Amino acid sequence: MQWIKDLFKTEKPIIAMCHFQPMPGDPYYDAEGGMEKVVELARHELTALQNGGVDAVMFSNEMSLPYLTRVHPETTVAMARVIGELKSGIRVPYGVNVLWDPVASIDLAAAVDARFIREILTGVYASDFGVWNTNVGETIRHKMHLHQDKLRILYNIVPEAAVYMGERDIRDIARSTVFNNRPDILCVSGLTAGIETDAQILAQVREAVPGTPVFCNTGCREDNIARQLAASDGAVVGTTFKVDGKFENLVDEKRVAGFMKAVRNFRDGG
Repeated sequence: MQWIKDLFKTEKPIIAMCHFQPMPGDPYYDAEGGMEKVVELARHELTALQNGGVDAVMFSNEMSLPYLTRVHPETTVAMARVIGELKSGIRVPYGVNVLWDPVASIDLAAAVDARFIREILTGVYASDFGVWNTNVGETIRHKMHLHQDKLRILYNIVPEAAVYMGERDIRDIARSTVFNNRPDILCVSGLTAGIETDAQILAQVREAVPGTPVFCNTGCREDNIARQLAASDGAVVGTTFKVDGKFENLVDEKRVAGFMKAVRNFRDGG
C-alpha cells in the first residue's frame, strides 16, 4: 500500500468529492446561468475543500440526476472544460468520476491528467437506473488503449441504489473482484450518498482481501470518522462537507476543517 502514501502523502487519505452542478444535457441544468455558473460554483467547492485541508479531490457530475450508465458525450466534454478552467488552482492529487460510466471516466482522466477514477466496473445489478450491467474486460482494455496504465482505479463493489442480481456474500465478492481484476482500491458504500457505510462490513471486506486497500465510500462524518478509518484504509467523503450536511448544498469550509481536524487526531492516535 506504499503507493497510497506516495500519491496522497499520507496514510488513510481523505478523498473529497467536488460535485459539479447540472451541465448541458442534464434535466436540471441552469441554462440562464450557463457553464460560467457551473465553473464558478465548482471553483468555490474546490477552494473550500483545499482550504479545509483534504488530501485529494475527485471531480464528479454528482448533480446530473437521474444518472446514466452510459453518459452522453456532452457531459464528459463539459466536465473537461470545468476541470481545465480549475486546473491551475488544484493543489492536491485529483481524480474523476463520470456517473456511472467507467469508459467515460477513463476518457476524462486521460484528457485532464487525473490520477485516479472511481466506478462500478464489475457485476450485474437491479438498480434505480434499471438493470445495470458491466463489462470490466472491455473497460480495462480501453484504459490500456489510451495508455493510462498508471491510472489508479477505485472499484465500488457495493453500488449505491442497487443490489447484486444473485445472492453473494460481500466477502466473496471482494475476493473474486481482487482475483479477477486486480483493483487498486475497493470501495464499500451505504445505500446512497450520505448514508453511513456499515463499519462491520468494511472490516469484513478488509479481512477478506489482505493486501488490497479498502475505502469507506459514503456516510463519513466528523462523529464517526475515527470508527470508519479504523475499519478501512481511507475514505471518499462528500455530503458531510456541505452546509448543514445536506447533499444538495454547497461545501462549507468550516465543516471541512473540523472534519479534517478529527482525521488528523485519529492519525496521531488521539
